Amino acid sequence: MTTIETTNFVESPDVESVKSFDNMELPDILLRGIYSFGFERPSGIQGKAIIPMSKGRDIIAQAQSGTGKTGTFVIGSLSRVDPSIKAPQVLILVHTHELADQIAKVATTIGSYMQLQVLCAIGGSNVRENMKALEGGAQFIVGTPGRIYDLVNRNVLDRSNIRVLIMDEADQMLEDLFYKQVMCILQKGFPEQTQVALFSATMPSEVIEVANTILRNPVRILMNPEAVPLDGIDQFYIDIQREDHKFECICDLYKHLNITQALIFCNKRQKAELLMEKMSAQGYPISCIHGEMEKTERTRRLNEFRTGATRVLISTDLLARGIDVQQVSLVINYELPSNRENYIHRIGRSGRFGRKGTAINLILPEEEPVLKDLVETFGLNIKPMPQDISKLIV
Repeated sequence: MTTIETTNFVESPDVESVKSFDNMELPDILLRGIYSFGFERPSGIQGKAIIPMSKGRDIIAQAQSGTGKTGTFVIGSLSRVDPSIKAPQVLILVHTHELADQIAKVATTIGSYMQLQVLCAIGGSNVRENMKALEGGAQFIVGTPGRIYDLVNRNVLDRSNIRVLIMDEADQMLEDLFYKQVMCILQKGFPEQTQVALFSATMPSEVIEVANTILRNPVRILMNPEAVPLDGIDQFYIDIQREDHKFECICDLYKHLNITQALIFCNKRQKAELLMEKMSAQGYPISCIHGEMEKTERTRRLNEFRTGATRVLISTDLLARGIDVQQVSLVINYELPSNRENYIHRIGRSGRFGRKGTAINLILPEEEPVLKDLVETFGLNIKPMPQDISKLIV
């Protein structure tokens, strides 16, 4: 399909930008849920993507974190649900338990006037409870590939009525770790008319190539390669000569900055836990989260951070994608990520929904080539940290 370019997007020519939910021809019971959720008017991606989804078009869409991406595919898919059919109609695949929980909660709230039955099916949850929910008429299913594949293999996830199949953070879903599971799920068979939608904040060319094999004449809403989706986020770097100086630098930042809430990213669990121990010993209200932690403990710590009980959360890349903590004003990369796309996802945790955000990168000499690669790949403007930093974050 030919495309046209706008300032920030490369779009299919039939994409329109609708400025009001009332003009999207959505069912009244869905509109009530949208407004009850707190949406007043569509964000950019919502104004472009909801109508194509409601019309059953396959779609590949890229949107900056914090711009309403989740609301887009939840609303778009709910517009296709028939409340009278008590069977799975929407299936969403995601890569983390936390993201699945978050999407399920959004769908439950927006779909409340539809009497929507939502199932969050993830590893670690009770598979028999999942099966019971499916038998009870769950219509909106969101889960991780492993658990969804298990339910499909058990022949308890009826696919005959599935109208929409969505992959959130599609670049992650179509990479090596999940690719085989996702393809196995797809090969189990879906109705020919099932709509497929892929969403993410980053869309590497390799993912677009795979997407082209599973999408049919899709609507495309992709970021212009020269337009990095990081509006409103100031990015800085600090040269650090030795590893042990990074901790001293973070302590110094906290003495001079007015921080609401902050995320600090490390690449490995061991580094994250060690940093938490050192900062806790200095009296900082801090917590740590990583993928090897028990789900109940991860959920507890994330909720403490969301409610402000802890102001600083150290994380591995588990939190780099999709988790919405709207008060985060600062992201610190204690280490630059090994995956360049994760840099975009990490710093996208700040500056959500139009708020101002700041990202600070602590750079050892051996990390300078990685920083240079990020700047050249994404056209980033990462500036040296200014001397007067006290007014950077409010």
